[in-house]
Amino acid sequence: MRTIQRNKLDFKGQNIYIGIDVHLKSWSVTVLSENSVLKKFSQSPDAAALFKFLFANYPGASYHSVYEAGFCGFWIHRQLEKFGITNIVVNPADVPTMNKEKLRKTDSVDSSKLARELRSGSLKGIYVPDDIMLEMRSLIRLRSTIVKDSTRQKNRIKSLLRFHGIEIPEQFMRHSIGNWSKHFLKWLRDVELSSKYGREALNLHIDQFIRLRVMLLQQTRMIRNISRSEAFAEPIRLLTSVPGIGITTGITFLLELDDISRFASAAHLASYVGLIPMCHSSGDKDGGGDITVRKHSMLRCYIIEAAWIAIRKDPTMTMAYGEYRKRMNAQKAIVKIARKLVNRIYFVLKRRQEYVPCIVR
Repeated sequence: MRTIQRNKLDFKGQNIYIGIDVHLKSWSVTVLSENSVLKKFSQSPDAAALFKFLFANYPGASYHSVYEAGFCGFWIHRQLEKFGITNIVVNPADVPTMNKEKLRKTDSVDSSKLARELRSGSLKGIYVPDDIMLEMRSLIRLRSTIVKDSTRQKNRIKSLLRFHGIEIPEQFMRHSIGNWSKHFLKWLRDVELSSKYGREALNLHIDQFIRLRVMLLQQTRMIRNISRSEAFAEPIRLLTSVPGIGITTGITFLLELDDISRFASAAHLASYVGLIPMCHSSGDKDGGGDITVRKHSMLRCYIIEAAWIAIRKDPTMTMAYGEYRKRMNAQKAIVKIARKLVNRIYFVLKRRQEYVPCIVR
């Protein structure tokens, strides 16, 4: 009886696990089977090249890959999925790490760690929005950047005045009038400095501030156009029924959350925003902590700003804030009000019902 030698590889029915540590110019890749390490290598940042290697060496297998969320966004995820590789993107903070991996951290160690934890089933992928949603997020996040840049520019102008011993007139320091008005900018243009060089420096600072303000106005108009679109008009109407929530805060929440159904409860949403306390309990000791350091920075900032408005507009929030202030400082009290606002946001989006404020008799 003749023995037939087969040279064709066939990994059908087997799972291959790929951990990818992504960088701008290269990827560090670790490939595992169910029982062993198959390959470790570095390659160009190209999903097609990775698929070509896998298909040539492990044909017929089911490919599973993972990489950490970061600067590269989700285009790698979409490319890997396009080639038939089941991929997840994970939060770097959620990847279990051994002590020796913390002490000796390399790209190869990181990719091996990702592949190992993917094989064990301990990793949970984060939510991946579609491309249109990501691009709208880029627009809304730009507003926050422009606001921060405008604040920095204001501080630069004030620092320049202070450096040269120039006092801002009292009339522009009143909150009712506010500085950075047309009259204040005109005063800045007329400030006398010792030479033309100082005058030119101040003019350039003023011009930069005006450019940022024009950009902010343009960006705000774009946001309002999005809020009036068919997809967002009704959710915005529901959200702005909650006292303290305006169009900018509302559209920011809608774009960052994308699909409210992915949150199982209001507590889940509060955890995502970062409005839950840290805790450390062991045995008979129950250690409570301050607000969690894990957060969505922009959403938490916006919701706390909205809470300050809510305590002035909603009688229920006013009463709750007063009760909290009896036993804690203002900062902790407003965080609790912000937590209540999250409950209201979850309610109106989940139930698709307008919020009706309570009447205090």
